[in-house]
Amino acid sequence: MSSENSFIKKFGNNCNLNVNLSNYSWFNLGGNAEYFYKPKDKNQLLEFLEDAKKKGLKTTILGAGSNTLFRDNGVKGAVIKLGINFSYTKLINKDILDVGAATLDRKVANFAMDNNLSNLEFLSCIPGSIGGAIIMNSGCYENDISKVLSSVHVIDKNKLTEIEIKKADIKFLYRGTNLSKDLIIISAKLKGLIGEKNTIIKKQSELIERKKLSQPSQVKTCGSTFKNISKNKKAWMLIKESGCDNLRVGDAMISQKHCNFFVNNGKAKSADIENLINKVKKKVFDKKKVKLELEIKIIGE
Repeated sequence: MSSENSFIKKFGNNCNLNVNLSNYSWFNLGGNAEYFYKPKDKNQLLEFLEDAKKKGLKTTILGAGSNTLFRDNGVKGAVIKLGINFSYTKLINKDILDVGAATLDRKVANFAMDNNLSNLEFLSCIPGSIGGAIIMNSGCYENDISKVLSSVHVIDKNKLTEIEIKKADIKFLYRGTNLSKDLIIISAKLKGLIGEKNTIIKKQSELIERKKLSQPSQVKTCGSTFKNISKNKKAWMLIKESGCDNLRVGDAMISQKHCNFFVNNGKAKSADIENLINKVKKKVFDKKKVKLELEIKIIGE
């Protein structure tokens, strides 16, 4: 039996070879993962990480795929997507939520609303999962994860240890943190503010409506492509003012509703999206002397 087959056999149906990643990206694009593993719990995750380390296998953690572009040639090593037991939300105190890393942000917002917790309404407008939101310090409408995070529970994939990290020990950046790439978030504690349910429902509904009016929906996109430069210098403004809003490469195009959203219009390749990104970056720099920084992640060969 080959080492690949024995590796697959050990981890059962949760581990597969040559899995097409287009099914796991909101762009609906990408090649194959050499290995694709969905651990059911942290013990399975730790066991897989230990074997992958012995095998010299590179590991890549995948969240909901809402801000990830996989390249056409796929990803070498193992792509790990946390399984169903990492998706949960529990009320552990009157204003503290314990949330699994694979839980969708909007589900956390809805759970908080059902339990009369405010300050978490903005999560209803953020695509993706809590783990990814923490790594990115995701936010919108004057709120972000740093304002509601209490602590994170992580696994160090090199040391194979579990660690609880308090908010005070994390440096938050605009759309990022100083958390090591060797850390895998498995859960987090979020702090809300006890409020009145009708007020929370109203605020959340208003935010969702605001998003619908300004951002495309029902299209193959991974959301904001570039980070904003500042509060008064938005990426979409720079793209529009540089005359990029009608650029396209093959079936990769820029949304007419929000020009920081790049779209797979049906038959694009990952290379088309990446080439469009590079064209926009060059044109904005030529026109505005500003270097745009990616908010989405590009992964693969």
